Amino acid sequence: MPRIPYLPADTTEPPAIVDAIRQRRGGELLELDRMLLHSPPFADGWNALLTEVRGKLSLPGRLRELVICAVAALNGADYELLHHGPVFLEVGGSEAQLTALHRLGEPSWNDSVFSDADRAVIRFTLEVTREVRPSEQAFAAARAVLEDDRQMVELAGLIGTYNMVSRFLVALGVGE
Repeated sequence: MPRIPYLPADTTEPPAIVDAIRQRRGGELLELDRMLLHSPPFADGWNALLTEVRGKLSLPGRLRELVICAVAALNGADYELLHHGPVFLEVGGSEAQLTALHRLGEPSWNDSVFSDADRAVIRFTLEVTREVRPSEQAFAAARAVLEDDRQMVELAGLIGTYNMVSRFLVALGVGE
């Protein structure tokens, strides 16, 4: 149950912001959008950031969705996993990997379905999400599997962005 009521699905105000969100979403407003629109400036900035992060980074789509799902699992953001799990599969992730991601951070976590490169990125994601400051080993391992400094910056920014998303969702009960 959301802690603050969602705005109606047919919300139209403010038009420029709602239209931009609808355009990014393919026409409809998700529960997340209907929560964000309680603060139009916040919704506008969020939409601008996520437009860039979801569509204009040099990180491969599969890696992007792997990180998003990992952050969602670590933070208990089921709504985020519900929305990004299918995208992870569409961009090349497997059902076994998605199932494993749901248990990331638990004692029963099994990373055997992931490549060495995936494990390096997952470890970096886990350390940044849980500890904020990753170990030198995790940083070096993640950096070694990426093409360049741009992708390393994008990876750190992606992890930070989706920690923001998941923490917003969980704090306000979005999608529960």
